[in-house]
Amino acid sequence: MKKVLVYSTRVCPFCVMAKRLLSSKGVSYEDVAVDSDEARRAEMMQRTGRRTVPQIFIGETHVGGFQELSALEHQGQLDPLLSEKPSG
Repeated sequence: MKKVLVYSTRVCPFCVMAKRLLSSKGVSYEDVAVDSDEARRAEMMQRTGRRTVPQIFIGETHVGGFQELSALEHQGQLDPLLSEKPSG
């Protein structure tokens, strides 16, 4: 399974929902709390061009936020994305 990274804040309801969805699928993820780490917030903004949270990466793929993650799940595309073998 690919590495999953979630940039989040502690008070964001969409962050909670995204992490709950990932956990319900048995997916472990690295949770980066950008509300307490300005350097990581700057990293997130540089990688995504966005200021909002959550920002979710599956492997090197930037999924987006909770709505995009949820859409992938509803379309049946999340599991294949999680289990794809890294290219290279």
